[in-house]
Amino acid sequence: MQAEYLVTGGAGFIGSNIVETLVNEGRTVRVLDDLSSGRRSNLAEVEGRFEWIEGSLLDGEVLERALHGVRFVLHLAALPSVVRSVREPELVNRVNVDGTLKLLVKARDAGIERVVFSSSSSVYGNTQVLPKHEDLPTGPLSPYAITKLAGEQYCRVFHALYGLKTFALRYFNVFGPRQNPNSAYAAVIPLFLAALARGEAPVLYGDGGQTRDFTYVENVVRANLACCTAPEAAAGQVYNVACGDRMAVKQLAQELARLMGREVAPVHAPERPGDVRDSQADNRRAREGLGWQPTVDIPTGLRRTLEWFVKHES
Repeated sequence: MQAEYLVTGGAGFIGSNIVETLVNEGRTVRVLDDLSSGRRSNLAEVEGRFEWIEGSLLDGEVLERALHGVRFVLHLAALPSVVRSVREPELVNRVNVDGTLKLLVKARDAGIERVVFSSSSSVYGNTQVLPKHEDLPTGPLSPYAITKLAGEQYCRVFHALYGLKTFALRYFNVFGPRQNPNSAYAAVIPLFLAALARGEAPVLYGDGGQTRDFTYVENVVRANLACCTAPEAAAGQVYNVACGDRMAVKQLAQELARLMGREVAPVHAPERPGDVRDSQADNRRAREGLGWQPTVDIPTGLRRTLEWFVKHES
């Protein structure tokens, strides 16, 4: 099968949403995933309509096979989670940094048209400026954030040195269908949903006043595709991908409890190392440079996520 798009990490939460969108729009897609954090079941709704390669970013032969004949690479494969990186910094660095470098080298050699790298708002750290814009100094607080910043820099350099068109997207707290609540490193929204479904209290780390720019996954999917299609998009750049709004984590817990019809007071746990206090994006660069804009706001995204969760996970 000849594929136009390669999605690394395509069995993961965001990757599977991208694959489903591409397939449903009639694009030919190849998926590379080692299933270390993704789930093949995430692709059940489009099974048989894409090419599957199970393997690691760190395997050069696998990468060459995955890249053969494709035009665009959407690179989402990584070991996620700030918490995991604090516990296993060498492993996370090996996959996220070494794997990304290997991919860029092979993509350069294969003549790939565009590579879109999934980065993270965690690269900003605890900057006091809100909303956060791409020209702010970075200050990563965790090994995970460092790996994402390193990936961005490699993308920038590969564009400058070799002419490979790269785009780095800084995601802000993505949520939506297929986000795994059962992982030891699960994100806050699926954890809250799972706890509330069991009638348990959601856990807030610290005082719960931390704010986040929660971003529904469909907005992230569209940003990835825009990087491949926007004719005037500036390669070698980073772009914030978020709604440009923020919500306190304790407010999020209250809203999810209300949507689920639960009256459960959250419990508090100690703050986690590596977490930032406040996060909100300035998304003007992506709007202007990619012709992208968020189309799903937080309340709508939460309702859609709850509907999916009740149907599939509870």
